[in-house]
Amino acid sequence: MVKKALVLLVCGFALYYLLTAPTQAADAVEGAFNAVIDAFGNVGVFVQELFE
Repeated sequence: MVKKALVLLVCGFALYYLLTAPTQAADAVEGAFNAVIDAFGNVGVFVQELFE
């Protein structure tokens, strides 16, 4: 019950943020996406360094 309420609250906030500040919301999503891509790249560098 608490988990469902928390998910609805987060989704509601995300929708509100998207509708009231679309440019900033797009920047936030782009930043998060870039952070994930950078993290995968860093894991690749780590693994590569392990086997050198």
